[in-house]
Amino acid sequence: MVNEWGEEVSSTIPCERALTVYVDKRELVTLMTLGGHPELLVLGYLRNQRLVQSVHDIESITVDWEVGAAAVRTRNGIERIEERTARRVVTTGCGQGSVFGGIMDDVDRIVLAPATLTQEQLYGIVNAIRIQDSIYKVAGSVHGCALFRGDAMQVFIEDVGRHNAIDSIAGWMWMNAVTGDDKVFYTTGRLTSEMVIKSAQMGIPIVVSRSGITEMGLAVAQRVGLCAIGRATHKRFLCYSAPERLQRQPELAGARLRAVA
Repeated sequence: MVNEWGEEVSSTIPCERALTVYVDKRELVTLMTLGGHPELLVLGYLRNQRLVQSVHDIESITVDWEVGAAAVRTRNGIERIEERTARRVVTTGCGQGSVFGGIMDDVDRIVLAPATLTQEQLYGIVNAIRIQDSIYKVAGSVHGCALFRGDAMQVFIEDVGRHNAIDSIAGWMWMNAVTGDDKVFYTTGRLTSEMVIKSAQMGIPIVVSRSGITEMGLAVAQRVGLCAIGRATHKRFLCYSAPERLQRQPELAGARLRAVA
């Protein structure tokens, strides 16, 4: 590789793999992933697509990278799987995410816990991400997502698409019997409708992004009472929805710079 000064340099490039998911021998979807947590990714994908209701619905997940496949065996099959997976929507997620068409059908049934976050804890989350060792710092080209309780990080996962990272966290939550009631979800990517819906389905009432939010993402957040905070870098942020969940401490933001006349 050649840099801006015309020098030959070495660099690290993340590996992107195709993982085709089969459920009870039926091909479901192909996910493009770094491949760091394939079992959690597959489990979380099935959870966030609402194809399984409990981790106990899954008998086994077997990943074979030689053929790039993940074989899922369920205990009792998935009811109406052909009908429920017939319509697929390609999302704005990098790595070309996709969701099945009925993902919004049950949004109005979601009831989120009355959790709150202090501004001090928000700054703690931003700082924890800043000092976190990551593939992004070495190579770029990936998104990172994390689950927090207050400003204490519970898990951090990177993947080529933020939708894969959140699905892997959903799988981790199920495997460790972790609920979302008092948790905060962080993503380096923008808060699209897909990301907001998945967070709400995971029972997480507060999401934070260093990027912004889309119009549909905001509409969904407002609809379910989810607190969406974006543009969160250093001590700056924008609270887009459910501001009552954010316990504001403006004195922590520091002095505001004023233009000189």
